[in-house]
Amino acid sequence: MTGAVLPSTARRPPSDAPRSTIHITGAGAVTGYGWGTKHLWDGFLLGESAVRLATGLEGYVDGGYAYLSLIADEGDRRDGASRFMQALRFAAREAVTDARDRGWEPGGVVGVVHSIVLGDVDMWSSFYRSTESRVRPRQWVQMMPSTVICQLMQEYDFHGPAMNVSAMCASANAAMITAKSWIDAGICSDVVLLATDLSGMPRNLRGFSDVGVAVLDTPPFDACRPFQEGSRGFVGGEAAVAMVLSGDPTGARAGVRGGAMTMDAYNVVAMTPDLDELFRCFREALDASGVDPSEIAYVNAHGPGTAQCDAAEGRILDELFPEAHGIFSVKPLVGHCQAAAAAVETLATLYAFEKGSVPSPRQVAPGHPRLLDGLTPRRPGPMVKSSIGMGGYNSVIVIDEPAG
Repeated sequence: MTGAVLPSTARRPPSDAPRSTIHITGAGAVTGYGWGTKHLWDGFLLGESAVRLATGLEGYVDGGYAYLSLIADEGDRRDGASRFMQALRFAAREAVTDARDRGWEPGGVVGVVHSIVLGDVDMWSSFYRSTESRVRPRQWVQMMPSTVICQLMQEYDFHGPAMNVSAMCASANAAMITAKSWIDAGICSDVVLLATDLSGMPRNLRGFSDVGVAVLDTPPFDACRPFQEGSRGFVGGEAAVAMVLSGDPTGARAGVRGGAMTMDAYNVVAMTPDLDELFRCFREALDASGVDPSEIAYVNAHGPGTAQCDAAEGRILDELFPEAHGIFSVKPLVGHCQAAAAAVETLATLYAFEKGSVPSPRQVAPGHPRLLDGLTPRRPGPMVKSSIGMGGYNSVIVIDEPAG
């Protein structure tokens, strides 16, 4: 019947659906801290923010300055004409090298899934500002978001499915869920997950500021205080992240046991007040993972520092995970990296598994009683990684310690 609305319980997958774990065997990252995961690990260890003061922005933002976590223009021009292409290729190469160093061997079919929102903002901005009536064919082809993926597949002789996915700030979790479905279905033996967002230019972030969620004129720990009093919103960030995912546990850094996505279908900027779809997303992710809420050790939250998101995830923690040890968000450290947000935040979970400490930012104001305060010794157990995209995109994945 056209227009019929099914109750949420009717849309839930069967609890006896097949469950499996895919394994994160390699990681690569370019962030405001620098080119390479080592710089990100050092940033997590020290607890100092990658967000820095950028000046000379007159005409773009009030005051002519903003606090941003931007990727430095230090890439290899042989990887493409823009920071976007260079950072993507660098992160992918680091992840594949890392995986191989840990004993991973590509299976029969390797796919690529890429988390993206706005794409190559630098290149498209130059294109639209250009006074030339035509551009060279090679330049035009490079602007397509599919081209850099094609080049990566050529570099490694991969021939599995390859595509971009987009779900606003939930895009990287959406990419993870997509990759897992490919491996579970036997479409791929392995998937290289990419998440790239270099859209931290002031003109773009000013839009988020005008909506009331981004803060440009204030240092990170004063502006973005997830689950604490006085938080005004998020600070802007950029990142390119890659992870090698496999059905083979060899060399695994972590396992992804399952995930889920729901859509509020309520408002283009606001969350539905009853949070029904967000709660359903968490419950279905746990169900798909075969994990009881009591087993969850930590919530690696979306935590943008906005009032509605922080209140929603705080309520999730209190009602669904009363036994969890704590909640944290690394956005004050890395900024809000949009399409790459969930991916760079997943690396915070990998850091916790590998180093034995959860890289929570230091607490600077009164907050939730279970908010972690600074680098915290990790207790065993899986984590949930939530990511909430503007427009009602809810996503949750369950990440566990590596097999064995």
